[in-house]
Amino acid sequence: MPGSRTGVTVRVPAKINLELSVGGPRPDGFHELATVFHAVSLFDEVTAFPSDQVGVSVAGPQADLVPDDASNLAVRAALLLARHTGVTDGVHLHIRKGIPVAGGMAGGSADAAGALLACDALWRTGLSRDDLRVLAADLGSDVPFGLLGGTAIGTGRGERLTPALARGSFHWVVALSAGGLATPAVYREIDRLRAGRVLPEPRVSDRLMQALRSGDARALGAALSNDLQPAALSLDPHLDRTLAVGLDSGALGGLVSGSGPTVVFLVEGQEQALDLSVALAATGVAADVRRAHGPVPGAKVVDGSPVTRL
Repeated sequence: MPGSRTGVTVRVPAKINLELSVGGPRPDGFHELATVFHAVSLFDEVTAFPSDQVGVSVAGPQADLVPDDASNLAVRAALLLARHTGVTDGVHLHIRKGIPVAGGMAGGSADAAGALLACDALWRTGLSRDDLRVLAADLGSDVPFGLLGGTAIGTGRGERLTPALARGSFHWVVALSAGGLATPAVYREIDRLRAGRVLPEPRVSDRLMQALRSGDARALGAALSNDLQPAALSLDPHLDRTLAVGLDSGALGGLVSGSGPTVVFLVEGQEQALDLSVALAATGVAADVRRAHGPVPGAKVVDGSPVTRL
């Protein structure tokens, strides 16, 4: 990693899907979605350093599971931004992982969002956040939300975002699995499980939106839902035990996050989060347990890094 002091560091949060309604496969291979994204306080940091070429290095938990070549989504983000703006400079991206890898919390997408913002600031392209979100949608369905953060409704394949009103802050316990689940495999499994069914148009439920507007944690816990959860449980039945332990230990609600295998639980507050973390760890149903809160802002240049107009 270059030792330059002129690097730009961006912190970008993980996401969970409070609700994920999945339609049938589209002609382009994606699925029509209606989802509520919620950014939580597990973060990756992406630092962009001047360099003669485009490269990436990764540190932190599960760093060995993240590609360090051109297939890395953050590298693809940097190359896309360079092509779009005509920048010919290189960049070295250093990613410090804090978001679970292949855990259904959009860690790779977060890194891509962080790379877009960090490279934009480093190269002084002057693009707006809206400009960056357009590029982000070309990289992946979850990448635009990494830039937006907060709580938002996603439609299309998830890339079309509308900020949602969410009062207060919610407390989460995140149960990590030892392995990962590949998102394409989970979607193939849900298609198999629902084969022959007539699927309704995906939509976000009124009761979940009302729970968010009122800031009612109990109502939100009861409204959490994920159409991909049956597929994740089919591919990794151990997750059913994780859900049962969490709910039996006092969680207000729980669900598989996105395509899994991370399981998230909503709790009343910090004391309940600590109690549930202890229970999950004691039973051995999770490889690791973390506590988080949300909503939190999207990708943000860390204080002390040079900033251009956003």
